[in-house]
Amino acid sequence: MSTKTTPADVHVLPRDIRFDVDAAKSGHWLSGDPVGTAVFNALSLTFPDGERLFMDAVKHYRPQLKGKLLDDVKGFIAQEAIHSREHHVLNQLIDRDRYPVAEVEAEIRERVSIARSRGPMAMLMSTIALEHFTAMMAEMHMAHQNLFDDADPGIERLWRWHAMEETEHKAVAYDVFMEVTKDWSPFLRYRRRVISMAFITYMFSRNITQYAARLLEADGYAPKAALKAVKQYVWKTPGIFSRGWKTYLAWYRPGFHPWDDPVRPEMEAWKADFAEALAPKAA
Repeated sequence: MSTKTTPADVHVLPRDIRFDVDAAKSGHWLSGDPVGTAVFNALSLTFPDGERLFMDAVKHYRPQLKGKLLDDVKGFIAQEAIHSREHHVLNQLIDRDRYPVAEVEAEIRERVSIARSRGPMAMLMSTIALEHFTAMMAEMHMAHQNLFDDADPGIERLWRWHAMEETEHKAVAYDVFMEVTKDWSPFLRYRRRVISMAFITYMFSRNITQYAARLLEADGYAPKAALKAVKQYVWKTPGIFSRGWKTYLAWYRPGFHPWDDPVRPEMEAWKADFAEALAPKAA
């Protein structure tokens, strides 16, 4: 049985920051690019309900946890609650008369409801897979910060903060899974998490692509052209889903743990930046 877990010096600290995201009202906040803006808006639309699912997935197992893992779960829940709040603010500012935001949100709520209906363990399995996916994208954000060149500063800061905290808590749900399945055979745990990742990869990438394409159609793209442009963006250039393939594939390695890969050096600078934002101001 694997004994890997989150390092003792990694602490999951919620940072209660509110962001100026008013630029979302004006449309293409990501460097004037309608395609990139549609993709990141589609991602943002999934977060409020999705992250509440993640919170409830780990909450269910709190009675079985103790020590540092229980502390990490508390931090995870607090971080995700703030993420949900800030992305809800962003989502409310997208032009709902122009873009089919309400329709996309309704589809997301329906999908989350189906995920909840499958029970606590299925919710936890979905959570650990999606947390790996978001941690992979966060790592690529650190490695390719030029993606947000000329983006609105307030919204860029929101995404950078989110990426930093996704990295910080990337293994919390996974550690919960390992703890509550400690009586399972290693093969059963491996099989369940591999199957879950394969399913989540297909559903998540497909859904984000479809949501983004529908947003892009509101900018005047024909349906086929919108879908083609979004697929180009997520899989080729800049390839936000594909360029982290090494991190993604690590999941399929027996004995994998999210902290097998060290944090990129940008992480410390980002943490210092947001610590400064939280510091009390001198009178």
